[in-house]
Amino acid sequence: MKQSDRRNFLQTVLCALLGSATLPSAWAQNIGTYRFSPVNQYGIELTASYWNPIIDYVSAKSGVKLQLKIGRTSADTTAYVLANEVEFVFSNHLFSPDRDHLGWKVIGRRQTPPIFSQIVVLADSPLQRLEQLTDLSVGFPGPEALVAYKFAYAQLLNRKIPVQVVFGGNMDGAFAQLASGKVKAVGANSQLTDGWSKRENKPVRVLWQSEPLHDLALMVSKKVPENDVQAVSKALLEMASDPQGQRILAKSSELVKLPAATAFVASNGSEYSAYRNFYKNAPTALR
Repeated sequence: MKQSDRRNFLQTVLCALLGSATLPSAWAQNIGTYRFSPVNQYGIELTASYWNPIIDYVSAKSGVKLQLKIGRTSADTTAYVLANEVEFVFSNHLFSPDRDHLGWKVIGRRQTPPIFSQIVVLADSPLQRLEQLTDLSVGFPGPEALVAYKFAYAQLLNRKIPVQVVFGGNMDGAFAQLASGKVKAVGANSQLTDGWSKRENKPVRVLWQSEPLHDLALMVSKKVPENDVQAVSKALLEMASDPQGQRILAKSSELVKLPAATAFVASNGSEYSAYRNFYKNAPTALR
């Protein structure tokens, strides 16, 4: 199969899977649809199953049509964002100094218990300390994953512990590599560690954990008119006070093993100083 044919085939498969979530940008704009790209925290199917009911609800309540647009990996999804192909995101990939100037604004966040960057192994692993990872394979979701990769790998670099980096495409992919023995440890987001461990019934041991961090941010492009921003924000933030919205949030949360009362709250972005501060002292390769 030619490379161009392969790309077209994969695009068709993703569109079918996500309910035509990757429609061409010009067409989407012509019918008044905004693209929403959450980073791939889970596999594609689980990511779509979590988000589609939420964005369908928000679209109906706000009168502003949103459509899911995600790539094969978290890096692919972030590439859409950097290429200006989407208007709303759920991400922490836009807080570096070279991306601040792009004009993305925080409008909310998911209210969950604090998250942590972690380096974990399976509970029955003989590995007990970070130093024992020297020259071993360690899995990460992908090069854009701030909490699961950059925070965790920076810890290894700062401690001068060399490892073989293996990317899994998303957090579930990295954990699948851990379960299969392809990697001996993974850099992870604690929220996703807990969810995977519960879904797969596989306990883990934490070798290192960061200071607490806020969950990812809901952000909007500067090109979206303010009345549409306000309408989408209102619908998202009021989901938890509406019986239908409560049911959708609870069902979506159960899929990924988040607390049933998980909801969205307003934010002006000030909670994300820890993310921005990371880049001030991060190893050069991770900035």
